[in-house]
Amino acid sequence: MHQSRGVGYQEYSQNLEKRLEVEKQREKEYKQSRRVVAEVDRQIHR
Repeated sequence: MHQSRGVGYQEYSQNLEKRLEVEKQREKEYKQSRRVVAEVDRQIHR
């Protein structure tokens, strides 16, 4: 977790502000990856 998010597990589990920040970023990255997958699917199925 520290390598990908810059936050260690201990800090993540004990600091609600950090946890919310990490989860917000994770959600943003997930949505972005879903858009990329959808775009690739559209290109494949032309």
